[in-house]
Amino acid sequence: MESVARSQSAAGPGASASNEKTLIYRQSRWTRLTHWLWAISLFFMLLSGLQIFNARPQLYIGKQSGFDYNNTIFAIGAENTNAGPRGYTEIFGKRFDTTGVLGWSGPAGQETSRAFPSWATIPSYYDLGTARVIHFFFAWILTTTLIVWLVASTVSGHLRRDLAPRLDDLKRLPQDIIDHAKLKFHHTREYNTLQKMAYGGVLFVLLPLMIITGLAMSPSMDAVLPFLNDLLGGRQTARTIHFTVMVLLVAFFIVHILMILAAGPINELRSIITGWYRTDPPAHDDKTAERSA
Repeated sequence: MESVARSQSAAGPGASASNEKTLIYRQSRWTRLTHWLWAISLFFMLLSGLQIFNARPQLYIGKQSGFDYNNTIFAIGAENTNAGPRGYTEIFGKRFDTTGVLGWSGPAGQETSRAFPSWATIPSYYDLGTARVIHFFFAWILTTTLIVWLVASTVSGHLRRDLAPRLDDLKRLPQDIIDHAKLKFHHTREYNTLQKMAYGGVLFVLLPLMIITGLAMSPSMDAVLPFLNDLLGGRQTARTIHFTVMVLLVAFFIVHILMILAAGPINELRSIITGWYRTDPPAHDDKTAERSA
């Protein structure tokens, strides 16, 4: 983030400080570029990943899977019942009817057995080969961009200055939680504590974990990093972690969008598109201190 700022008075030179609106250059070009590259990459990785998951819609814990093992923790499928074919989702042995969405879906009279519906996958028809090509293409874009961003942000001081939580941030955490629960947002140049923790969790935990588990599932990587599979508890466990991380990223995206809508979508979108962000009017005491300085 850069410290450029400009003030726009709402009522001319005689306006009070409470009416003054300030635009600051909050997001650099590099921050905005990486944000949209990650958003696009994750979108295509999600939908192509669901297509790949449809080829084997079960998750396991351990190194082996199959009929001889009882280590399934998640499954989506379809079964014939007295009422006709029904879709189901099974989590830790607990089965739920998800007909029409998961397991059994499609236009009326043309329903088919598939874990995730056609509207949620890329391609919409079953094509495992194309899905894998799309998935890996955007996975490499995501990985390369993340590595470059980490190096550049470390060198420039962006990580230390803008994302690393400080002691004062941790002290403000309870109040930040209360403010967010009340939908009371403070528009400042700095990220608040919850933003720092959320962005840090995604950038330094979820995305690296997704990349590592993705590499562990690749047979070609076994020869390069033979220890990675064992470190994660086997390929099936790595696949389960990979899927869980995907669910957490989707949850982050939903909360992220809700916070944007609650905090002011025009201001938030302007910031990530143009870099300019409108902050809260400065307090009267701060303004007086500036004039006396």
